[in-house]
Amino acid sequence: MIGHGFSRAAAVATAVGVFALDRWSKWMVLTHLGPDDVTQVIPGFFNIVHSENPGIAFGMFADGSGAWHTPVLVVFSIIAVGILAAMLWKIDRLDRSSAVGLSLIFGGAMGNLFDRVRVGSVTDFLDFYVRSYHWYCFNVADSGVCIGAGLLMLSMFLTRPEAKA
Repeated sequence: MIGHGFSRAAAVATAVGVFALDRWSKWMVLTHLGPDDVTQVIPGFFNIVHSENPGIAFGMFADGSGAWHTPVLVVFSIIAVGILAAMLWKIDRLDRSSAVGLSLIFGGAMGNLFDRVRVGSVTDFLDFYVRSYHWYCFNVADSGVCIGAGLLMLSMFLTRPEAKA
């Protein structure tokens, strides 16, 4: 075991798990919901919807209609995935929270990159709201990225620098 109890194999398994759950959940939405369908799960709080996001997180750049839009997002996503892979390769230098966080981010980034390369947009379906105030729709991959980022921040704030010899 390396990485303070989190091995490369565990990192790969975590990333593959996020990717697989993301692919399965998007497949369920794509095969069971039409573009305008809404399935109420918790009235006044949570719906399952079918939304296609051509932009990035939180709907940013979703209105970009130029021919360059999707290829640029794909290139930036590939660069980000490459950087994450390099960081995970050096997992032995990471504390457990950072290793898990990067694994979640990597799996989520791969899930959304897969969509963007395949169809030019990302399928979102988790719709949380209170009254008429809706949060941006998101998916399992986005959840992995956000939870992973949260773990990285916690690790930064809670990890003490090792005493110098």
